[in-house]
Amino acid sequence: MAWSEWEQVKAEAAQRQSAQMQLNRADGVPGASGGEADLVVNQDDLGAVGHEAYLLRGRLSRDGDHARPATFDAAIALTNGSFTSGSELLKVHDRWNSQLRTLLDACARISDHLDYSKSVHAADDADIGGNLLSVSKIGEYFK
Repeated sequence: MAWSEWEQVKAEAAQRQSAQMQLNRADGVPGASGGEADLVVNQDDLGAVGHEAYLLRGRLSRDGDHARPATFDAAIALTNGSFTSGSELLKVHDRWNSQLRTLLDACARISDHLDYSKSVHAADDADIGGNLLSVSKIGEYFK
């Protein structure tokens, strides 16, 4: 964008601005514009992803462990019967358990991170709103 275009955009924006800046606040202060918070922290799409991760973790913890006891018993029986496939089946068993734990942890992290993000953004929004409230009080002296 050229400098002249920038100056034109600034001039147009200044024309659209009212003489006094108004801030949207959701803090219930009398005289506030009654707008909602600008930072939306409970977006439906993120909530849906977190919920699905939570549901997936529940299903994986229940269904992902279904064959573990039988696989372990078969591996021990084959090993005790001097079959070399017993030790290999035990490796498959151990690898499955490791991968299942990794996947369960990933699902939990996704769900927890979205809850954490929502909380942090809500706190940030409240902090920003508080800072803007103190700045808006300065404007009262210039009326």
